[in-house]
Amino acid sequence: MTSDSRTAAQQRADEIRVFGEELARLEREGVVALAPAQRDAIGAHHRGLLAQFSQEFDIDRDARAKQLSLGMRIASFLGALALAASVFFLFRQFWDRFYTGAQVVIPIGASLGAFGATLFIQSRESSGYFTKLAALVAFACFVINIYLLGQIFNITPSDKALIPWAAFAFLLAYTCDLRLLLAAGILCVISWISARTGTWSGMYWIHFGERPENFFPAAIILFLVPSLIPHGRFTGFGPIYRVFALLTLFLPILVLSNWGRVSYLDFEEDAIEGFYQVLGFVLSAGAIWLGARRHWNEVVNTGSVFFVIFLYTKFLDWWWEIMPKYLFFLVLGLAAVLLLFIMRRLRASGLFGGRTS
Repeated sequence: MTSDSRTAAQQRADEIRVFGEELARLEREGVVALAPAQRDAIGAHHRGLLAQFSQEFDIDRDARAKQLSLGMRIASFLGALALAASVFFLFRQFWDRFYTGAQVVIPIGASLGAFGATLFIQSRESSGYFTKLAALVAFACFVINIYLLGQIFNITPSDKALIPWAAFAFLLAYTCDLRLLLAAGILCVISWISARTGTWSGMYWIHFGERPENFFPAAIILFLVPSLIPHGRFTGFGPIYRVFALLTLFLPILVLSNWGRVSYLDFEEDAIEGFYQVLGFVLSAGAIWLGARRHWNEVVNTGSVFFVIFLYTKFLDWWWEIMPKYLFFLVLGLAAVLLLFIMRRLRASGLFGGRTS
């Protein structure tokens, strides 16, 4: 097997572990009986693969190692945030003591140095924990660099700063195979597209969040990216794009379904809220259907969550004031039971099989 990424290697290692457990169970139950030579050949092959994966990708070979890896990922993320904050406050503490030339050179040097350190660590480390930490510090340095240069040269704040931020985050994400930096780049893209949409309607760019419809173009673009641009070895990048796209779509719809006055639509507030309530149900149900059809588990799950949220907010709107509270929560519980039965039937039908890609 030629593994393209640590994720693929970890998945193969998990499959080997599950295969070994199932084979041992089948032998105990008398379903199959391998000859000693066959068992030894399979064991030697799997041990060789695991040793290769451990050397190249630092994978988790068993459940205990997987638990430790979770703690290491959390520690890496928190450490990266702490170091990024440290860089920010370091510049803030001593910035006024530097003359103009140093104020230009130091942020640029910090950005380039952090980027070079990230590439160096990535070439020496297979696990990715320290690479993630260094990459987030490099991204923080770059963001500070753009911000401080704007202040030095008295440049009017603009949403255009989000473009180089996004580009640098994507560079780190695709160079080092880092989902955290991909998420940072996606957030920058969402903000920039939404701000541009807001300015086209005549508002100042920083107020783009006042009109939730500004986020819809970004949601559409993000959802199409994994289909239009093959990601190959970047396992897990496609689901991240789709999840962020659905969040960027459904959260504004949820806001508009309850506060229609913030919409661009020039109708009665109740009509706007009703329209977006229906749209929320239709699109979340459509996401469940599309995710099941394309075997996109993350789309199914996100669509299911928002379908339930839209349903419960509608129940709240209809019955909270007129129903006794015990009856209201009884209705919610029965609705949850009904949804469980529906999802169970869908799962039994085989629609939710397959892998997420």
